[in-house]
Amino acid sequence: MLICNMSKAIIIGSGVAGLASAARLAALGWQVAVFESNDYPGGKLSQFELKGYRFDAGPSLFTLPKLVTEIIEFAGKKVDDYFEFIRCEEACRYFWDDGTRLRAWSDAKAFAHEVEEKLAEPSERVLKYLDESAKLYENTHSLFLESSLHRWQTYLNKEVFSALFNLRSLHLTENLHDINTKRFKNPKLVQLFDRFATYNGSSPFLTPGVMQIIPHLEHNVGTYYPKGGMHAITEALYSLGKDLGVEFHFNSKVDEILLEGRKAIGVKVGGKSFSSDLVVSNADVHPTYRHLLPKQKAPEKILQQERSSSAFIFYWGISKSFQELGLHNIFFSQDYRKEFKAIFSDKSIPSDPTVYLNISSKHTSSDAPESSENWFVMVNTPGDYGQDWASIRESLRRTIIKKINAALNTDIEPFISVEEILDPPQIESKTSSYKGALYGSASNDTMSAFLRHPNFSRKLKGLYFVGGSAHPGGGIPLCLLSARITTEIINLDYAI
Repeated sequence: MLICNMSKAIIIGSGVAGLASAARLAALGWQVAVFESNDYPGGKLSQFELKGYRFDAGPSLFTLPKLVTEIIEFAGKKVDDYFEFIRCEEACRYFWDDGTRLRAWSDAKAFAHEVEEKLAEPSERVLKYLDESAKLYENTHSLFLESSLHRWQTYLNKEVFSALFNLRSLHLTENLHDINTKRFKNPKLVQLFDRFATYNGSSPFLTPGVMQIIPHLEHNVGTYYPKGGMHAITEALYSLGKDLGVEFHFNSKVDEILLEGRKAIGVKVGGKSFSSDLVVSNADVHPTYRHLLPKQKAPEKILQQERSSSAFIFYWGISKSFQELGLHNIFFSQDYRKEFKAIFSDKSIPSDPTVYLNISSKHTSSDAPESSENWFVMVNTPGDYGQDWASIRESLRRTIIKKINAALNTDIEPFISVEEILDPPQIESKTSSYKGALYGSASNDTMSAFLRHPNFSRKLKGLYFVGGSAHPGGGIPLCLLSARITTEIINLDYAI
C-alpha cells in the first residue's frame, strides 16, 4: 500500500543534521517525517545512564552555538524556550608524560600568556598564529563551509569570489604539522596545535594547512557548554521539530529509497511504502547507496575515499573527584607521528595513544553521584577493518589507566565503579557510519573539501544528503551547516 501525502519531505535518520533539516524544512512549510532505526534521536549525539551516572555518548566539544540558535530563530521561536548554554573560561587542560601541564584558556591573550609561562614560547607568536587562524576562517568559511561547492550559482557570490581569490593563501600544498613547525619552536606547542586535525578525523601530517582555521573557533570565538550536557542540543532540536509538526518514527529502519524513473518518491520501511516529494538522507552516503539504492550506479570514487579515524571509548563512573581535571583534558602521546601512522597507515591501535577525557559533571553535578565524576575516555583509532576488538579492549584499558595514573600520580582503577564501552563496530551498528568512521571521509587530501558527496544527487531528482559524510564534513558545526546548505538548495529547487 502506498501512503500518499502532498508537499512532504522524508528524512532518513535523526542525527543532528537530520534533526536540523527537519526543523528547517518544517519552518519552510513542508510536512516532514523522520524515520530513525534506533529508539532515540540524536545518532552519535545521544546519551545514556548507568547506575547514577549520565553520559553523553558521543561528541563532547561545543563551538559556534549560533548554529543551533539560528535554527530556533529561523523557525520563529524563542531560543530560551529550547536551549541554554554558557561560555567556558578554559578550552582544555593538557598533560604531557614529563609532568608538564598547561591550561588552554578560551581567551586568546590568557592562553598565550599561559603558553609563554609553561612552554617558554613567546606569547606574541601564539597571538599571531591565532590572528592568522582568524583570517583563514574569514577567507574560507563562506565558500568551503557555508556554500554548496557543487552548484555553479555558488561562484557568483561576491564573498565566494573573494575566497577563491585568496586560495593561494590557504596553505593547501602544506600539511598542518609543517605549518605548525614553522610557527613554533617548542615541540609540545606544535603537538598541541597539530591536535586540531583530529577534529575532523584526520592526521596533522597529511591534512592541508588550511586546518589552521580550527583553533580560531576555540580560542578566538570560544568553547561553550550546553546546560544539561551535549545531549541538550539533540533535545532542543527534537523538541523544536515536534512543535513544528515533524512526525518522528523510531524503531523504523528504512529498507529502500523508492524511485519513479529518476526521481526519489519515498521510502520503504518494514514492508510499507511512504511517499514524499523529496527524500533527505542523514545516513552515511556509503550505506545509502549500497543498501538503500542497490540498483543505482554509485559514485565509487567518493565511496572509496579514505575514511576518517574512529574511536574507542570507555565510559567510567569514578567514585572520586579530581580537582586537577577540567571539563576537557588531553594526555598526549610521546610520538605523535608514530601514533597517526598506526591509525591511518597500519590500521592498528597506537601503543602509546593520546587520551581524551571529558567530565561533564564538572559543569552538571547531577551527572554523577556526590563526590564522583562521569568520565568519557576516548582514544583515536582506525575504523573497523577486522581487528580483534575484544583483545584490543583489554590491552587498551590497561594502557589508558597506566597513562592517566602516571599523569595524576595515583591509581584510578579502584575508583572505577561502573564501565561501558563503545568500539568502532558498535559505532557502525548504532549510527550506520561506514567502518565506524566518526567524520565520514578523512581530510588527508588537498582536495578533500571538493571530494565529499554533494548535498544533492546529481542523477536522482528529489534526493538530498546531510550529515558528516556529505559536504562540508563531520562534527556538530559542519553537520548543522550541511543542514542549512541542503535546505537552502531545496528551497531553491522547489520555489514556486
